[in-house]
Amino acid sequence: MDLKDLAPAHVRAIAPYVAGKPIAETAREIGMPEADILKMASNESPIGPSPRAVAAIRGVLDGLHYYPDAYEFRAALTRKIGVRDDNLVLGNGSNDVLELAARAFLTREDSAVYSQYAFLVYPLVVQAVGAAHVVVPARNYGNDLEAMARAVRADTKIVFLANPNNPTGTFNPWPEVRAFLGRIPPRVLVVLDEAYGEYLPDDLQSDTHHWIGEHPNLVVSRTLSKAYGLAGLRMGYAVADPVIAEVMNRVRQPFNTNSLALAAARAALDDHEFIARSRAVNAAGLVQLREGFERLGLEYIPSRANFITVRVGDAARVFRELLERGVIVRPIANYGMPEHLRVTVGLPEHNARFLAALELALAPA
Repeated sequence: MDLKDLAPAHVRAIAPYVAGKPIAETAREIGMPEADILKMASNESPIGPSPRAVAAIRGVLDGLHYYPDAYEFRAALTRKIGVRDDNLVLGNGSNDVLELAARAFLTREDSAVYSQYAFLVYPLVVQAVGAAHVVVPARNYGNDLEAMARAVRADTKIVFLANPNNPTGTFNPWPEVRAFLGRIPPRVLVVLDEAYGEYLPDDLQSDTHHWIGEHPNLVVSRTLSKAYGLAGLRMGYAVADPVIAEVMNRVRQPFNTNSLALAAARAALDDHEFIARSRAVNAAGLVQLREGFERLGLEYIPSRANFITVRVGDAARVFRELLERGVIVRPIANYGMPEHLRVTVGLPEHNARFLAALELALAPA
């Protein structure tokens, strides 16, 4: 007997998530100092973490022998976004929140709906519980809300919707999302993933967590990994109706968010100067990358996130060429996009180095 047969068939069928290539691994492979490697693969902050978050971590190091206490972060979060404590579910990153929703509500008799080119964690968490997948063809690489609403079946329990979407960066206007919610049966949860919401301009900032009174089947998922620069600490949360939040908290592991992450997140919430800088750097970087792609005659997908996806032809070859020059980007063939690369927005000098390396990689042999 093969020991892996002890696992259910739906678990054995999972294709594990593959993260962006690490700097240290790349440095070893190509024989280049780590300091010379440029990583633009995992949608991480190019300006580092919030300085307030770093200071807060130093302030709690002497208390690491105690289990985490989430009270201060929860209180700060409720004040900031205007919800109650019983609306919150904390996660070890927003990926954890997505998995909690699947574990709490999906069974092998249920289905979940999500879009083509959607975040790979959605099919992973659905597969992990053995539920059925309903994948809706994308429209212009983004969410086709009308088609997604029509795809809801009698056995559907969850619809996963990312806005902005990863890996395409596409965005559905909030009035359209709200209308979409009105077309979803109240018995079906809509998990709205807003991991990149902070990068939206002021006039597109979301107030979706205030829709929960009207749509108690809505779960809003957010993270501090991106604009707040805390990816290494894994801090995310969901806002949901108290009944939904209570069920999700039943399957949440005790102390699933650690003391350092909680302290850093609490401080980062109020670091308005850092968030303003993060958004400004990102907006300027998107323009720089778009202009570079246009100069090179490349087709790209307009993005509202902190990355942009560009069509380069033989993406696997171009990825390897860039890697040899010490530039890490993200090939997305596993999303069904073998001709595209996803590139994280960097500082001006990062973007310029990437564009120069890309031009060389695209040159005829």
